[in-house]
Amino acid sequence: MSLVSSSELSENPFKTIEFLKHSGSLHREKIPILGKVWFVTNQQTSIEVLKNQEIFRVRKPDGSVVGMRWWMPRVIQLLASNMLTMDQPEHERLRHIVDQAFRKDAIMKLEPRIKAIADGMISKLFVEEPKIDIVNGFARHFPLTVICELLGLPKSDRAQFAKWAEGFTRVSGMWDFLMLVPNLRAMAKYLRAKIDTEVGVDHDGLIAQLIAMKKEGAAISDDELLAMVFLLLIAGHETTTHLISGGLFALLTHQDQKDWLLEDWSRIDLAVEELLRFVTPVQMTKPRYAYEDIIVDGTLVKKGELIMPLLTAANYDETVFEDPEKLNLSRKPNRHMAFGTGIHFCLGHLLARIEGRVAIKALFTHFPNLKLAVDQKDVKWRKRIGLNALAELPVTSGN
Repeated sequence: MSLVSSSELSENPFKTIEFLKHSGSLHREKIPILGKVWFVTNQQTSIEVLKNQEIFRVRKPDGSVVGMRWWMPRVIQLLASNMLTMDQPEHERLRHIVDQAFRKDAIMKLEPRIKAIADGMISKLFVEEPKIDIVNGFARHFPLTVICELLGLPKSDRAQFAKWAEGFTRVSGMWDFLMLVPNLRAMAKYLRAKIDTEVGVDHDGLIAQLIAMKKEGAAISDDELLAMVFLLLIAGHETTTHLISGGLFALLTHQDQKDWLLEDWSRIDLAVEELLRFVTPVQMTKPRYAYEDIIVDGTLVKKGELIMPLLTAANYDETVFEDPEKLNLSRKPNRHMAFGTGIHFCLGHLLARIEGRVAIKALFTHFPNLKLAVDQKDVKWRKRIGLNALAELPVTSGN
């Protein structure tokens, strides 16, 4: 059984990583779709792989995306034409176009509105039921609402987006992957219509800005623009969903750490960094293709083989973090790799950090006695390759 693609990496990250390390800093496993992959199990080697753009790339010599197959529907190939699947210089070309919208000054201006969205949603929790699933009741809808507003998509369409996006979290094998195709086609058709007509798009939103930039000569094709919007929409809410829900679960199961945070909310930024490390919502990077034979920390990786740094392993590396298996909200320094490194360092890291701290603070401000509604061992995780995703998190207000 593949440990990397099972829920074990989410349920018992430190134990699982320690087992994987028996193979050394590189562990080879076969996983769905990709086949055999070298997984990197320490931080330093992960950094070296991710920064070595000459040898380790996300596209093969023929230009195809690593992991893409000839039989995959065109919509998947179309939506995969985004920054995450580009090497240099194409990656820099596309990232430059959208980079301005995610710079610190632009994102910080959004914080008051993000707080208002969170407070509005949280104030409605527990109104009808004493027990709720916080994943689908808040953690999913909050970042989805934020990214929809940022993109300029209308309120009337967000429920449909939530329905489409739900399927992405459930992928655990080939069948689930293929079942996504109708959702992908529907979403692509919807986004194409918005881009082509600009009807129903907030002209202060990012979609309108990208369209305007393209009209003014920005180096981006129609298909790349569509893939860009799709990437921002999915990546802009999916991973933050798991940061919020996973972070909340961590706090509710570590009473001393929760109490430490609630004593002084000026500690929230420090706490969010530790939750990013401890949860690691994105457990691994995209696969890289080796362009030549290379020795990686004593192991031969042959030309044509695939390698994927395990971000969870990098964040639980005992040579970097003291007692990495323990949640320590006061940990400093905290050199985690939750957002990766190198040219593919997460574009939305500032937005994710703001949403994380706003959500956690708002939840415990409204409901300081928030508690798990089930035993910790009964909390279920999704078997989602690459994401640390709770299936649901039943909680009560504790009041």
